[in-house]
Amino acid sequence: MRVGNRLKKYIIYIMSLSVICSSLIYTYIYLPKSLESFDNRLRDFMFIMRGEIPQNDTTVIIDIDEKSLNEVGQWPWSRDILAQLLTNLTQAGIGVIGFDIVFPEEDRTSPHKVLKNLNIKQNKIVNYDEVFAQVIANTPTILGYQFQLDKKEFMNTKAPEIPAIFIEKNRDLEQDYLLNAKGTVVNTPIIQDNGYSSGFFNNVPDPSGIIRSVPLLIRYEEQLYPSLAFEVLRAALGINKVFVNYNEIGVESISLGDMFIPTDRFGRIIVNFRGKEKTFPYYSAVDILNNKIDPALLEGKVALIGTSAAGLFDLRATPFESVYPGVEVHANVIDNILTGDFLHKPAWIDGVNILHMVILVCFIFAVILSVNIYVIPVVFVSFLVLDTYMLYYVLFNEGIILNIFFPIVTIIVTAAVAILINYLFEIRQSNLVKLKFASKVSAKVMEDLIKNEDQTLKGESKEVTVFFSDIRGFTNISESMSDAKALIEYLNEYMEPMTEIIMKNEGTIDKFIGDAIMAYWNAPSDVKNHADKAVKASLEQLSYLKLLNERLQKENKPLVDIGIGLNTGNAVVGEMGSSGRSDYTVIGDPINLGSRLESLCKFYGSRLNISNYTKSLLQEQYVFRFLDLVKVKGKLKPVEIWQVIDFGEANGALKEELALYEEAILLYQNEKFSEALMLFEKLNVLEKKQNEKIYAIYIQRCKSYIQTPPEKFDGVYEHTTKG
Repeated sequence: MRVGNRLKKYIIYIMSLSVICSSLIYTYIYLPKSLESFDNRLRDFMFIMRGEIPQNDTTVIIDIDEKSLNEVGQWPWSRDILAQLLTNLTQAGIGVIGFDIVFPEEDRTSPHKVLKNLNIKQNKIVNYDEVFAQVIANTPTILGYQFQLDKKEFMNTKAPEIPAIFIEKNRDLEQDYLLNAKGTVVNTPIIQDNGYSSGFFNNVPDPSGIIRSVPLLIRYEEQLYPSLAFEVLRAALGINKVFVNYNEIGVESISLGDMFIPTDRFGRIIVNFRGKEKTFPYYSAVDILNNKIDPALLEGKVALIGTSAAGLFDLRATPFESVYPGVEVHANVIDNILTGDFLHKPAWIDGVNILHMVILVCFIFAVILSVNIYVIPVVFVSFLVLDTYMLYYVLFNEGIILNIFFPIVTIIVTAAVAILINYLFEIRQSNLVKLKFASKVSAKVMEDLIKNEDQTLKGESKEVTVFFSDIRGFTNISESMSDAKALIEYLNEYMEPMTEIIMKNEGTIDKFIGDAIMAYWNAPSDVKNHADKAVKASLEQLSYLKLLNERLQKENKPLVDIGIGLNTGNAVVGEMGSSGRSDYTVIGDPINLGSRLESLCKFYGSRLNISNYTKSLLQEQYVFRFLDLVKVKGKLKPVEIWQVIDFGEANGALKEELALYEEAILLYQNEKFSEALMLFEKLNVLEKKQNEKIYAIYIQRCKSYIQTPPEKFDGVYEHTTKG
């Protein structure tokens, strides 16, 4: 009997081994994109574990920082100041200068421009653009510009001239792997024509919003154009020919003289970040202008001019941190190329990743089969630690990017299957897990908890769209209905269809709080386009209210009016509560903000408020109205509040009203309060207006600001109460 059981056990092991290997290989080959973000995040963690590493002290960053803005003035600065900045850098002996800034318009502060706008004719009036252009022509400056990667209605098509030859070797003419641009944002002609060369500074994040790779070349109108970092290096080295080398899967590398730069198949360099922000030397631009920096610190260096000031919006997310100056990304690329410290995926990497998984499956099965069941946890942890260390070593010592996610999944899945087989053969089955879950969770999430076991119990951070709704004036309604049974029946007439609408649109009801409903999307199960489905459910509820109120009116019952607030963000989701009583729910700042948005419906006279976080994720078309930029109680960061009016597009009188309102808001945000007031008052006297309360709010604000002009206006209104 023992021999028979053991033989059966071996047969099952072999069959399981084959199934696991086949499944993993199939998933790796056919579903790489959907799982790539997990792999990237694991690699980000390795970067954090590695920490900061030295850079080669060749690149410095001239930072238009908060200090510079405070002393010189707000951005954009006049071009004569920038000309002086370049002059001072050149006099300090700088090697080459790269501008992570584009100047697509003329300098509005230039004396000749000011006089021209005033129709005052004067001879020999200084032109700051000409001054700036002349300095650019006489300094080692590489200009920056930007490509438009998506088609837009109005696009510039002029491209800069690059004094270099790009040769593509072994290119498949039927397929183009490089990014293709649709248009450009370049410098004004007088500046562009006086620069030796230019480089684009597009940093394209991956789907998770993190910059891990940077394109070195972009194709535009069948010509190749270099990135700012690449062109700064090419110009500094005086190399005129660049070779783009292809293999069977795309771009393999780029050759710059004797430098061999491995790239991914799309011609992007995978950035080996040196560390967190300010790993490279930063010098404040105002200190350069005032000659406060020792020239010895600048002599012969590559200087990148950019900004770390939050208000100038050149901040990116990298594996190290979510707020990282974009200019330092270019510095990392230059440093990677100069030191030859690359991270890359060779053409043979897929074969190695598959072989790695197969070896892991075989080893884990063999070890678990031969050890005591109580040693299995030690074996499991040992495999995880040793394999992760091997991947870490290969990544940072050999510069080869092996897949991290699949080996971890392989270890977990293989160990789980092997343990399960042992469990089925050696231990009597029990329902301990089900009993454990049943004592901790509600029935509605039982199935999800059983699938994910303890991981779900511990909770996780997940992007959700949260929904809050509340009946307006419910206290008065309840007081008018003295019969408790009638009140409950009345409330259920509203609650039941509202709940059905939410569930029909794949939402999860979290709880009922008196007359309020809290729900969320994208947990416990993933919901595609969860923000759209939340908005769709909300608009369907508002539409259904019309039918409900018609029925209530016939029955002489109070009418129902509601406010709805939606917000999207990363929240903690999972089982929460005590050991005796718990439930699956969501908590965190996004939830609190969703509640605030619902409360603010009363303030703004709206029925459906959403945050900019939710709006940015919407794929469908809706009729919107921007309500306000606010700081809500308990939050420091301003939030945009938008009113969703309906599906589709506005037309007729509503379209005209919203267009005029948008113009008024723009004037208000630009501190043109008198002009804005005229438009808001015009809107306020319309016979049929969509939202009259918002006009009264802005009329009052404009009058207040006209009477007492604000010292520093940023358009942010602070709510000191919750609603």
